[in-house]
Amino acid sequence: METKIRQLRQNKGLTQQELADAAQVTRQTINALENARYNPSLLLAYKITKILGKNSIEEVFMFNEDD
Repeated sequence: METKIRQLRQNKGLTQQELADAAQVTRQTINALENARYNPSLLLAYKITKILGKNSIEEVFMFNEDD
């Protein structure tokens, strides 16, 4: 699953660690999400969406039917 996490995180001036702390996950999880190596749970996707200031998950996560 592709994401806009890196771009949105950088636009907000957040480090991977700061986003991870806010979402209550590890920095490695954020790194894996940014590099499309991990598909988040719905709850984690929702948390990250809200932390990044977006209203819908689709603004952050791009669903790919192959995932």
